[in-house]
Amino acid sequence: MFMLEKAMVGSRRYWEWIAFLLVLIAIGGWCYLHQLRTGLAITGLSRDVTWGLYIAQFTFFVGVAASAVMVVLPYYLHNVREFQRITILGELLAVSAVTMCMLFILVDMGQPARVLNVLLYPTLHSLMFWDMISLGGYLLLNAVISVVMLRSARTEVPAPRWIKVLIVLSIPWAVSIHTVTAFLYSGLPGRAFWLTAILAPRFLASAFASGPALLILLCLVLRRLTSFDPGQEAIRKLGVIMTYAMTISAFFVLVELFTVFYGRIPAEMEPFRYVYLGLDGDTHLVPWTWISVVAAIAALVLLLVPQFRKRERLLALAAVLVFGSLWIEKGLGLIVGGFVPSPLGSVTRYSPTAPEWAIVLGVWAIGALMITVFYKITVSVQEAR
Repeated sequence: MFMLEKAMVGSRRYWEWIAFLLVLIAIGGWCYLHQLRTGLAITGLSRDVTWGLYIAQFTFFVGVAASAVMVVLPYYLHNVREFQRITILGELLAVSAVTMCMLFILVDMGQPARVLNVLLYPTLHSLMFWDMISLGGYLLLNAVISVVMLRSARTEVPAPRWIKVLIVLSIPWAVSIHTVTAFLYSGLPGRAFWLTAILAPRFLASAFASGPALLILLCLVLRRLTSFDPGQEAIRKLGVIMTYAMTISAFFVLVELFTVFYGRIPAEMEPFRYVYLGLDGDTHLVPWTWISVVAAIAALVLLLVPQFRKRERLLALAAVLVFGSLWIEKGLGLIVGGFVPSPLGSVTRYSPTAPEWAIVLGVWAIGALMITVFYKITVSVQEAR
């Protein structure tokens, strides 16, 4: 397999990390087999809350995958040379994130074989069909681009001209995967929490903040553990991108809050009350929401003050806060808030079960394993040069 032998050589710490991820994958796989036999009854899902932790992760990581465009576009179209060494990292991160998205959809389905029905019996007016096409196409694009660019770097031969076509195509495709995902939610008229035209822009803004945040952290880890240096200026520019995107994302949330509570329409206010204040005595989601709010405010303080943002440790802290804040707000907050209360006004508590968490950690471990192997190959190629 393409340069896989480079991932088979590593230190003891490298193999301990691989073993740890394999253990998590094994535990998650065992729990998934139990779910496959028993059904989704082992999760905290119910008739009123039919999407939960799995779809929350799917929604979040679609954004992480789409954010690769934030390094691809400046480097390939505007010749920002500072991104030369990290563009391939962004593309490989997109491959891993899209794979995780597909796995989260798979584990969310009671009968995974039914996924084939989307392809065997395509319905062109179905957003689910277009979501599968956009995700599959984006995965294929980034996989081909990554392989070609890595091979070009290893052989020190210029990349073929046709790859530029795929690179340019991947830019609007990245926007489409998160836009279609947003349309899946905002196209449901019975869910007032999602029924807003600003949902797709909110998704894109949060994606362009969370993705660079994760990429910054990965670059810093690579610099610390390997000889690979992504470049200080590249990390700083990613910090600037994250700052603007996080500011816009926070602004969009405030716009939503003003519109809903100034309009005073009960059906639109109740989901926000449930998420931020609780409803009918159910407040278990409230602490998570306010942790997200506090983390977002702290991150914006660190990012909007240039003296703080230029300090690497504070930038890393801000990246952790941005990633964690958006993981909560765009994950459980958005998904569960869309189902509670139900269209009939009932409040159904949703709490993920231990098997649910184990399956999620297993999929996370698969993504981490892919990133580890991909980045090991990339670093090996760079060191060989």
